Amino acid sequence: MPGCQCVATVPPVSFGEQSTTDEVLEGIDLSGSQTLVTGASAGLGQETARALAAHGASVILAVRDLEKGERAAEPIRAAASPDATIELREVDLASLASVRSFCDGVLADHDRLDLLVANAGLMAPPFATTADGFESQFGTNHLGHFVLVNRLVPLLVAGAPSRIVNLSSGGHRFGGVDLDDPNFEQQDYDPWVGYGRAKTANILFAVELDRRLRDRGVRAAAVHPGMIATELARHLTEESIASLMAARGDRKVVRKEVDAGAATSVWAGVVADADAVGGHYCEDCAVSPVVTDGKASPGVMAYALDPNTAEALWARSEELVGEQFTI
Repeated sequence: MPGCQCVATVPPVSFGEQSTTDEVLEGIDLSGSQTLVTGASAGLGQETARALAAHGASVILAVRDLEKGERAAEPIRAAASPDATIELREVDLASLASVRSFCDGVLADHDRLDLLVANAGLMAPPFATTADGFESQFGTNHLGHFVLVNRLVPLLVAGAPSRIVNLSSGGHRFGGVDLDDPNFEQQDYDPWVGYGRAKTANILFAVELDRRLRDRGVRAAAVHPGMIATELARHLTEESIASLMAARGDRKVVRKEVDAGAATSVWAGVVADADAVGGHYCEDCAVSPVVTDGKASPGVMAYALDPNTAEALWARSEELVGEQFTI
């Protein structure tokens, strides 16, 4: 485990698209490690937190709704090893004031982080804006995490070797970032284009984080969990699903259970070689190849890993949130 010297030595194992979190973490002791998972009140976030806690990690559950989060925390606490502590904290990624307040609390109460999983997000909703006036997907999925992760970097540096895992999606193929019009002010809003831009931003953010932090012992990766039925799909309609399937073309759709969907997050955050995953996009517990055809599978579009775009996105994000991060 990054930042923890008590991990059991296990022989190399090959994992795949249906590997589960417990299979990936089998034999690994995370006791003494401090982790944080956003969006931990349901789905992939809840499963990621459960798996980490079951193997000894203490977990900060970052949730938007404390009442819902408390219900989600019950099975996590039940599965947690005796050495693990489960802490519930409120944060709304669609409000930078909430994000900053959350980070202030975490910084005051903790001296390090070994792993941060930026898991929370939303997918293809009708057009809306965040509390700060940003298009909801870009504002929540990217800018909220941009501020949260950067403000917690001192804890990750203190916990080094440590890791950051950004949840992205194969949906990044629907669009690269538009730094001139991130809020759809000059064009008609398309929920899937908005989703694609936000998910591409998640990858580019990992690329630039890794470049800036790797010499300080912090590595970052982006992951695609796969096609899983979770609350993320709550905004989808029959029309939007048909549009998604048309965009995917003949590409094979392999559905996963939640424990298989969360496996790549814990694999990239705990098990995989840091140099292998740092600055990369992973799916099915492996580093994905770069592709130029948006309907190829698996793979990551080259524009999502472009270092120049990653650096430009960082600068634009700082401008939008009104905060500079010199890390």
